[in-house]
Amino acid sequence: MKVSIITVTYNSDSTLQDTIDSLAIQDYPKIEYIIIDGNSKDRTQDIIRANLDVVSSWISEPDKGLYDAMNKGIKIATGDVVGIINSDDFYHRSDAISKIVEAFHSSGKDAVYADVEFVDPSNLEKTVRYYSSKRFALSKFKKGIMPAHPTFFTYRKNFEKFGYYKTDYKITADFELLVRFLYKNRLSSHYLPIPLMKMRTGGVSTKSWMSNIIINQEDLRACQENGLKTNYFWLYSRYFKKVFEFFPRLF
Repeated sequence: MKVSIITVTYNSDSTLQDTIDSLAIQDYPKIEYIIIDGNSKDRTQDIIRANLDVVSSWISEPDKGLYDAMNKGIKIATGDVVGIINSDDFYHRSDAISKIVEAFHSSGKDAVYADVEFVDPSNLEKTVRYYSSKRFALSKFKKGIMPAHPTFFTYRKNFEKFGYYKTDYKITADFELLVRFLYKNRLSSHYLPIPLMKMRTGGVSTKSWMSNIIINQEDLRACQENGLKTNYFWLYSRYFKKVFEFFPRLF
């Protein structure tokens, strides 16, 4: 099984090397690593060129945003399975992709997902939040709860059959895609009970209170477009659950 992993970049020179290094240490041999750069103005392209022993292919050109760039990467991918890793995230274990492949083989499912550790950008050893996908169920989509998207891997053919990320979503095209794949089209999935990667805090979805408003508006739309009934009461109720993600050792 060949695994294609895609990173989208734009002015990512402060973190991209960590992401690339985390691919370089993987013990799984059949990895295609693709970087889609949005014509960065910093040293991002220099870093990519310096790591062509790890980077299989890359493009640098203007795009229409994060999800448009993700779609570009998926469309040029040649692997059996596709996953996404952001340019400020990294695999902290060398067997991350091996574990994903083992899960596909042992489960026979259409998709695999796992857990994520959120870390302090100034101290990558300090976990400040733990996102577990363990208790995910399809019914939780109506509360805006999904498996950890950065750990989501599925067969490339599923994008060709069911569609790519919708580029008219500002923040939550990842949520919409998972609702479409797992709820609407009922792709089978397998939970892998390990922290697969580390993510720096401070992403676009947590920048401001306005981001949360947009997230819930788009989540409502995503559910409606895919035949799942929900409302703002259900969607906002998830924030009570999020508190426990900051105390993983207690709960």
